[in-house]
Amino acid sequence: MSAEKENLGAELAIRSLIERAPLAGSLAAAFKAEGFALALVGGPVRDAILGRLGNDLDFTTDAHPHQSKKILKSWADNTWDTGILFGTVAGKRGDTTVEVTTYRSERYDESSRKPDVEFGESIDGDLSRRDFTVNAMALELTGAAPEFIDPYGGLDDLVKKVLRTPVSAEQSFSDDPLRMMRAARFASQLDFEIDPEVSAAMSAMAGRISIISAERVRDEFIKLLMSPRPRIGISILVESGLADLVLPEIPKLKLEIDEHHHHKDVYEHSITVLEQAIGQEERLGGPNLVIRLAALLHDIGKPKTRNLIEGGGVSFHHHEVVGARLAKARMKALRFNNETIEAVESLVALHLRFHGYGDGEWTDSAVRRYVRDAGELLEHLHVLTRADCTTRNAKKAARLANTYDGLEERIAKLAQEEELSKIRPDLDGAQVMSLLNLKPSADVGKALDFLMELRMERGPLGEAVATEELLQWWKARRHP
Repeated sequence: MSAEKENLGAELAIRSLIERAPLAGSLAAAFKAEGFALALVGGPVRDAILGRLGNDLDFTTDAHPHQSKKILKSWADNTWDTGILFGTVAGKRGDTTVEVTTYRSERYDESSRKPDVEFGESIDGDLSRRDFTVNAMALELTGAAPEFIDPYGGLDDLVKKVLRTPVSAEQSFSDDPLRMMRAARFASQLDFEIDPEVSAAMSAMAGRISIISAERVRDEFIKLLMSPRPRIGISILVESGLADLVLPEIPKLKLEIDEHHHHKDVYEHSITVLEQAIGQEERLGGPNLVIRLAALLHDIGKPKTRNLIEGGGVSFHHHEVVGARLAKARMKALRFNNETIEAVESLVALHLRFHGYGDGEWTDSAVRRYVRDAGELLEHLHVLTRADCTTRNAKKAARLANTYDGLEERIAKLAQEEELSKIRPDLDGAQVMSLLNLKPSADVGKALDFLMELRMERGPLGEAVATEELLQWWKARRHP
């Protein structure tokens, strides 16, 4: 790299660091006072040059982790050392969170799910083990003046918007196979292209991702999915073959299409639904993992339910039921938490409900059932259902949008008249047992089911009418 470019990189990084992370200087001074070097490293250097530095800073040092911990304790408001076995200690001072890692190298053996970590003695060796050149730059802060360190041309690659590895891609991905998924993630986050050598290595070595724990794969996939342009990363996962191993339901959406049995490109449709859901996320308060997962996975039941219709055409009967089951299984395999799994499973199961009511001929009962079944996910279901319209037919799209507008208006109107979000029978279990002279039993549950069905069909009845209906139902059951 030319001295001019190096100076430019240093100037941009230093300026951003001073403006956005003034505490970095005092941390460097604390390490220098103890005789150790400290450098800002990796993503924060990249982001500092791009003018988007946040409050989470990564540093590297020649100090042993226990020495770093001692220094951090004197500098930070609080510290934690959950990563100390891997050379990392962390702390927080004010709004700034820092992680300080001893110079290191790490790699996986052929079958291990955990990296072997060795501490190094030089920053150059540490940088050579970074995932990509744009993350292998450092800003040394403990010398006479800040020094920009870029041995692998990261600044040039940052300007070119390309992802390369500091060493050969094969060696890099062998050392840590998760870097293949990081390539897809960074491409989505930064809108970068992947160097052809890196792409070739990803395709050739995709199978190596199998040694990475499900939790690490999940976390990387979440970062990709929550990026501004997830289509880029998902396409890379599919084209490289990585998706076949970590999320096989997605490449399976590329169903074979023949000239006699036409159907929408389900893979492309699913990505478009994801993008359209992202476009409506303000309804959910901003970027939302549940809606993005549901949008991407909503049609994964189609490959298993595909049926060729005689004379042309294709059907996918009950694909929402199959898809909900597949989404649950995949997310459990990736160790998502139960709350997220249940929410996505419900949305996939419900995503066709709107289309089951024709062209807007919704009874009050149907509206109540829609709200009840969606529960706390009603707003998510609104977003998913609207995003699921990807037709290029403008008239059809407008008709569907108007019909859904009508449904939301019906929900709002009924919500003013009834407490739709908390639909309950007009009588509770204690009242049922008293009226029917019952002890806790299955009959009480059946009576409450009857009252709930009555409530859904006719709306709030009041205790008097509900009592009369219950007694008549009970009499008919006992004396048919």
